Amino acid sequence: MEIAGEGETNLTTGSLSVINGLVFDGVDAEPVEQPIHTFGGRIVGMDGRPTEGARVVDAGGRLVTPGLIDAHFHAYTVSLDLLEMEALPMSYVAAKAAKRLQAALRRGFTTVRDVAGGDIGLRMALDHRLIDGPRYLFTGPGLTQTGGHADPRPGHLAIEVLGHHSGEVVDGVDLLRRAVRERFRTGAHAIKLFTSGGVVSPTDPIRNPQYSAEEIQAVSDEASRRGSYVAAHAYSPEAIVHSITNGVRTIEHGNLLDTGTATLMAEHGAYLVPTLITYDALRRRGPDLGLPFVSDRKNREVLEAGLASIGIARRAGVPIGLGTDLVGDLEDEQLLEFRNRCEVDTVEDVLRSATSVNAAIIRRADLGVIREGAVADLVVLDGNPFEQTDVLWSRERTVIRSGTVVDT
Repeated sequence: MEIAGEGETNLTTGSLSVINGLVFDGVDAEPVEQPIHTFGGRIVGMDGRPTEGARVVDAGGRLVTPGLIDAHFHAYTVSLDLLEMEALPMSYVAAKAAKRLQAALRRGFTTVRDVAGGDIGLRMALDHRLIDGPRYLFTGPGLTQTGGHADPRPGHLAIEVLGHHSGEVVDGVDLLRRAVRERFRTGAHAIKLFTSGGVVSPTDPIRNPQYSAEEIQAVSDEASRRGSYVAAHAYSPEAIVHSITNGVRTIEHGNLLDTGTATLMAEHGAYLVPTLITYDALRRRGPDLGLPFVSDRKNREVLEAGLASIGIARRAGVPIGLGTDLVGDLEDEQLLEFRNRCEVDTVEDVLRSATSVNAAIIRRADLGVIREGAVADLVVLDGNPFEQTDVLWSRERTVIRSGTVVDT
C-alpha cells in the first residue's frame, strides 16, 4: 500500500485522499471504483484528483469500507472470572482497557459501543489523546437483578461486590430510575440491562427472563425521555419478548431466537446484535483460561443456535448489527466475528452490519457510510472480500480515523 505526501503540508491542510480503491459505501451491494477526498476529518468529495499537498493513500484495487463499528465491545471485562473482574483494582483494569481499545482501532474498528462497562474518564482519556483508540460510546456498568447474569457471587459465598466495573446489582423501580439517571449524568450513551441468564454467570439459568416488566419499563422510560435507548442481554424467546414489549430497543446475542419472536422484534423496530465469535472462542479456549464447567455447558447450548438465529432474523426483516463480546484474553479474536458470520451470511450483509446498520443502532448517520459529509473513518482491506472472503479477517489493512492514517 503506497502512502505519499507525508509531512508538514498535510498537517497544515488536513487533506487526505484514497485513490484507486474499490469503494463499498456501507449501503450499496456493488462496490464502485472511485476516489475519496477528505478534509478536516470529513469526506468532502468522491471524484476528481487529490488537492495539492494532500496525503495520498493508493489502495491499489483493494476494497475500501467505512470504518468498522463493534456494537458489543467490552473495555473493562479483562477476566473470564466475573468475581475477579469486579474486584480487580480500577487502575489495572483501565490500563488493560487502553490496550484493548488500541488493538481494536488497529483492526479497523474506528467506533465501539461498550455495553456493560466504561465510564467518562476512559472517554476523556481517549478524547484528550492520553490513550489511542476508537470513538468510544459506553453504557457504564450493566444493570442486573440480584442473582442475575452480572451478579458474580457464587451461591455458597456470603460476599458483597464493590467493584461494579462491568455490572451492578440494582433491584426495584425507584433504585433503577436513580441508577439510569446517574449513568446519563456521567455521559452514558445508552443503558444496558441483563434480562436473561448468561454463560459465565454462576447461579442463573440461561433461558429465564430477568427483571420484572415494571422494572424494564422504568428503565426504558428514563432512557427514552433522555433521547436514548436500552440494550438488553437476552438469549431465549421468552426473555426477548419480555424485553422488547417493555421498551428495549436492541437485543444483544439473541442466540435462541425463534421465528415468532423475530417477527415480533421486526414489528417493534428492534435490532439484533449477534456476537457469534465469543461462543466459538469460549468453546476452543475457555477451559484453558479457567472457564468453569457449568459455564462451558451453557456455552455449548447457545453456540450452534447462534448461527441459526441470523437466518431467522433476516427472514423476519429484523435489522442485524455486529458485535463481538470478547472477554479476558479472548479479545484478540475480534476480527473472527466476520469469519463466523460469513458462514451464514453474505459478505455485503456482514459489511452492512458492521457499518451502516451499527451506525443506525448508535444513531450516527455520519458514521458507517462513505459519502460526502460523513466522518472520514475508512478501512483499506488487503484485497477484495467479494472475491476472497478471508480478507475480512486478515489483519493486514490500512485504518483511517477522522482523515488520519492510524499508526499500526
